[in-house]
Amino acid sequence: MASNKTSSNQTPPQAGAQPLCAVKEMPNRPLDTHVNEHRAGLIRVTEKKWVNGTVIRYCFLDQPATWQGADGQKEAVRAAFAQWKGLGIGLEFREVNEPREAMLRIGFEGGAGSWSYVGRDNVDYATDPRERTMNFGWDLTTPYGRDTALHEIGHALGFSHEHQNPNAGIVWDEQAVLDYFAGAPNFWNAEKTRHNILRKLKPWETDGSEWDRDSIMHYQFPQGLILQPSQYRSQPLLPANGFSARDIAEALRFYPPLQPTLPELRPWESQRIQIGSGEQIDFMITPDVSRQYTVQTFGNMDTVMVLFEQMDGEDIFYAGDDDSGTDFNARIQVRLFRGRRYLLRIRLYYAQQSGEGAMMMW
Repeated sequence: MASNKTSSNQTPPQAGAQPLCAVKEMPNRPLDTHVNEHRAGLIRVTEKKWVNGTVIRYCFLDQPATWQGADGQKEAVRAAFAQWKGLGIGLEFREVNEPREAMLRIGFEGGAGSWSYVGRDNVDYATDPRERTMNFGWDLTTPYGRDTALHEIGHALGFSHEHQNPNAGIVWDEQAVLDYFAGAPNFWNAEKTRHNILRKLKPWETDGSEWDRDSIMHYQFPQGLILQPSQYRSQPLLPANGFSARDIAEALRFYPPLQPTLPELRPWESQRIQIGSGEQIDFMITPDVSRQYTVQTFGNMDTVMVLFEQMDGEDIFYAGDDDSGTDFNARIQVRLFRGRRYLLRIRLYYAQQSGEGAMMMW
């Protein structure tokens, strides 16, 4: 769901009058022309998700002054991160003060709407440390505002709008939708409304899931905008507050709890990759010799491979490669140091045959 406000001391609008979150429209990463629809679908449903185990650093921007948030608004965002972590997911969230260290950079500009980049778009496209990757444009201390914070963080974790699920069966009164969102409090043009409301996601963007009308990623809608299901012609569609059961299941599917111990990857030992699409396999690396190493996958599969160094109890990004949608294999060439510990995390998008992939370090 999205959210409501212009200043923190205003009374929240009644249901159906809320301003809503607007996702930034980004280009699809190009895939090789010979990639078939099934393979492309498996890539698209996962490509914006983070590698599980990532420490996502966020900061609050204080410049310009219009982006500054009051302490209560910041606390609401911190609480929302804690709620996502409280689901038991394998991601970590850490607040930092330096924008150059942050993957998520948060502003609180009233009147600018609430929005976020989606998943890895935060680091792939929003590369200027002075640039916001998320904004909150209304009070986050109301029930609707608290759901706003959860919703925008959901986008930052790679989850899309649920009301655009192609399996929802929603039939819109398109002109009524365009007219409604052109007015207060959203003032959206037709292009923005089509992108955020009327556009149906591709089936693979929701992984074929059924419609979840109580998802935290679902908007509220007043009566009269939806023709089917017919009950919403005469009543508003109001998702329940907080996470739905399916929200929790999907979060844990992509970001399950981390394993307490990991297998070790040693030079010249081949490791078979036997995981399903969207799943992940992790290895520990503790080099005996400081030198240049190569880590590479083998086989007809699409993966993202990320190497972290463990420093002071924290996993720091060291190197990575994403070979999805190409004829190449993921490959990292990097100098590793004796006495240090590294984590290698590999998420599979697609494999031509089950269990066909392998990886090796040398």
